[in-house]
Amino acid sequence: MEKLKSGEFLVKETESSNVFIPEEYNEEQQMIAQTIKDFLATELYPIVDQLDKGDRELMAQTVRKAGELGLMGIAIPEEYGGFEQSFVTQMLAAENIGAGYSFSVAFMASTGIGTLPIMYYGNEEQRQKYVTKLASGEFIGAYCLTEPSAGSDANSGKTNAVLSEDGKHYIINGQKMWITNAGFANTHVVFAKIGNDRVLSAFIVEKDMPGVVIGPDEHKMGIKGSSTAQIYYNDVKVPVENLIGKPGMGFRIALSILHMGRIKLGANVIGAAKKAITDSVKYANERKQFNTLISSFGAIKHKMAEQAIRTFALESSIFRASNDIDDLMTELKSSGMDKGLASIEAISHYAVEAALLKVYGSEVLDFVTDEAVQIHGGMGYSAEMAVERGYRDSRINRIFEGTNEINRLLLVETAIKRGMKGDFDMAGPAENYYNNMENCREDKKDGESFFDQKLRYIRNYKKAALVLIHAASAKYGKDILKEQEVINNISDIMIQIYSAESLALRVKKIEETNAKSNIDIYKDMLAVNVFDAAGIVSKKAVDAVYSMCEGEEANKMYKAMKNLTCVEGVNVKDARRRIADYLIEENEYKF
Repeated sequence: MEKLKSGEFLVKETESSNVFIPEEYNEEQQMIAQTIKDFLATELYPIVDQLDKGDRELMAQTVRKAGELGLMGIAIPEEYGGFEQSFVTQMLAAENIGAGYSFSVAFMASTGIGTLPIMYYGNEEQRQKYVTKLASGEFIGAYCLTEPSAGSDANSGKTNAVLSEDGKHYIINGQKMWITNAGFANTHVVFAKIGNDRVLSAFIVEKDMPGVVIGPDEHKMGIKGSSTAQIYYNDVKVPVENLIGKPGMGFRIALSILHMGRIKLGANVIGAAKKAITDSVKYANERKQFNTLISSFGAIKHKMAEQAIRTFALESSIFRASNDIDDLMTELKSSGMDKGLASIEAISHYAVEAALLKVYGSEVLDFVTDEAVQIHGGMGYSAEMAVERGYRDSRINRIFEGTNEINRLLLVETAIKRGMKGDFDMAGPAENYYNNMENCREDKKDGESFFDQKLRYIRNYKKAALVLIHAASAKYGKDILKEQEVINNISDIMIQIYSAESLALRVKKIEETNAKSNIDIYKDMLAVNVFDAAGIVSKKAVDAVYSMCEGEEANKMYKAMKNLTCVEGVNVKDARRRIADYLIEENEYKF
């Protein structure tokens, strides 16, 4: 079956046989994951308190140790000293690194945004000179885009590059802020405008070049072990050979790398969430109140079950999208495209899913860590407990890689543009459902199975989203992005659709392949998730309707939205208790 294009999940179905699920990891992938877990246990967790005191050199040493194990070269082709693993494997590594608190921030910044602009857009000489060292851990990388006056609007940056009279150097002047790894990075990918250019270019700057000045580390709410500082470039002479790509390509490079950073963040937070859940259940299985283990209380079971459901749905979504990216990478490489460009083109293609999963993942982790603190009670607020650090460290993820506000707008805008551009037909189905909104709900058929029912509900949610997209596009036209509240409603519905469908396809495939013996637990997860999604989709849809429409049109659309989100009831209490009981019995996240 043909793979869906980015955003096409709104109008087309996917067979469970065509999605990758984590239950299918091969032995090599499992070994990589275990290597990372062992590294965190032996090399990181014993020093995590010391790292949080801002020991730059200790963090740099720890990152280099990971490089010695080959962990920094997982995404890099063999000819540049890496292991050239699939995108799914890269995401599995990102997930497991995510349990490493601020270390994961330093590691991911270097291996991702600090390395891959050179790998994907650099020439052969740049790759041999820099990527080989970044892949081994000899070098640590940083990504320098944000400026005091240029945050979400990256292209408004003022850092400038002027070609020297002899044509051998670019003289760079400017200031960058919020730079991860600033205190110890060997190489900086710096974005600047050449002369009077209106768009950015990208350069490789070495920390020891005269005129590079590193500021003191920022005092942050969380991720205290990562070095975050301002960097000043004062008449820095950068060889012309260090221009990445062509002049004016910087903005394209920045956007493409951000797509990659977003989806990898979505994977990264899975590891942090699983650790927080494990910390939660272990504490709940030890802590007594009223002479009873708190893990036996219904309110605590509800919290732990919901932590698990959201994390499992996120994981299902991430690896569904990652496999689609892998398939497109393979297709592009087989057509003769350069490995680096094939990789970034495939990732960039799935921009809708990257933005969606960045938002969903960061908000899942915030929920999980918040509930972890609550399960720990007063002890959760104490720095003695790991969940306190996890709670603080989580908060940055809704700001990293473009704020969630920007990404909510982006995912809807990109999906609409892809549909209008002809990547897939969105306008046709959207108009059709809008014109027939009173009768477009798909109803139960004879012999409907458990999975048929859940997927039917999700198809109805899709119809609700498409009706809203048509209504908003018709009403606002080119000004649609100015109606950010309505766009946010639609984006939240799209997030529910993609995550619920990914979960449904995973659980269905688990049953079809007998991948797990306790399938009923996973059906419980799906039943609760799809039931809860109905309420969320209904609320967001109704909010959008009354924000756009009045009178008879509003009444008509309201009834349609309620109709499309009408589902049979689920005993969520008992379902969550069964999920929690399995978690309690295992005493760790083991779904």
